[in-house]
Amino acid sequence: MEAVRRVSPRKTPTDGAATRCTVTVCRGCCCGTAKVPGVDHAAQLAALKAALAPVAQVRAVNCLDACEHANVVVVQPSAAGRAEGGRPVWLGLVNDPDATGDIVTWVRAGGPGLAEPPDILGLYVFSPSRRVRRTVEE
Repeated sequence: MEAVRRVSPRKTPTDGAATRCTVTVCRGCCCGTAKVPGVDHAAQLAALKAALAPVAQVRAVNCLDACEHANVVVVQPSAAGRAEGGRPVWLGLVNDPDATGDIVTWVRAGGPGLAEPPDILGLYVFSPSRRVRRTVEE
C-alpha cells in the first residue's frame, strides 16, 4: 500500500456520517455497466451497502473518469483514520466478490489510517490523476 503521511490530530466530528469511512462506488460510464462483463454490478453494490451499513457510508456516484480501472471503488478514511494519517485509497478492477469481501473486511476493521488492508488489495490500488482525485476527495 501507499506510504502513510502523519498529520496533526484534529477534533473528531461527533455526527455519525462524519466519523465513518465513506466507500464510493463508481457506477457511471464503464463501471457498473455491461462494458465490464461477468459482474453482477447491482449485487456488488448491494453487498457493500448491506455489509458496511453499520460502519460506513456507501454511495454510488456517476463516472469517476478512471474508466481504464473499471470497476472503481474509493475508500475514504473516517475522521479518526484521517487524524492518524489515512488518505483515500483508490481501488480498480474490483470485479469479483472476493475483492468486494476484502474491502468489507478492511473497512469493518477501521479502514485507511486505522487498519492495514488485506495484502491482496495492494494489487487493486492505483493512483488517479490529481484532477480525478479531486472529484471524490474534496
